[in-house]
Amino acid sequence: MFYEPKDGHGLLHNPFNAIISPRPIAWVSTRSASGTDNIAPYSFFNAVAYVPPQLMFASQGLKTGLNASKDTLANIRETGVFCVNIVEFAMRDAMNRSSETLESDVDEFEFAQIDKAECTTINCPRAADAPASLECKLTEIMPLVGGKNFVVFGEVTGVHMRDDCIIDGRFDVTAFKPMARLGYQDYAVIDKVFSLTRPDER
Repeated sequence: MFYEPKDGHGLLHNPFNAIISPRPIAWVSTRSASGTDNIAPYSFFNAVAYVPPQLMFASQGLKTGLNASKDTLANIRETGVFCVNIVEFAMRDAMNRSSETLESDVDEFEFAQIDKAECTTINCPRAADAPASLECKLTEIMPLVGGKNFVVFGEVTGVHMRDDCIIDGRFDVTAFKPMARLGYQDYAVIDKVFSLTRPDER
């Protein structure tokens, strides 16, 4: 089949997210200027540069039921920092709980029962038990077509890795099984990897 998004797809559910999958999940933690801690998952996320290390995630729409931007975006605008925590399979329920829409003054770490720790290079909390956490300083917030769609870019200023995930000098994703977002309400877990040698490296 073929469809133009402006005309609709004619299916029961929008296939766009299912087509572009799997996607890594950024479990973004922030702290408001008034001191309230927040954590929420975003699945439009990836690394964008090595030197210096940089990443991006995208935020879509308004906070559900409120005429305001999502708390994560509002906090980053206020403070200029954020932390991206990597989600492992064992954290799936806590990650899902943290996606609930709450009032801005609610500490989502406490609500979702997530242990927190302080970041080292920025004034921001992180998920204490995450396999890895990337401390970031905001470099740019770019508006996208659609009015309430934004891409957040950050430079990574600090990296936490859980010791049990470092095997033979490598950060081994099979040690913790990262989650990935698919379409609809579906997720995947990575528990098997394989390698390919690029032709110009043979």
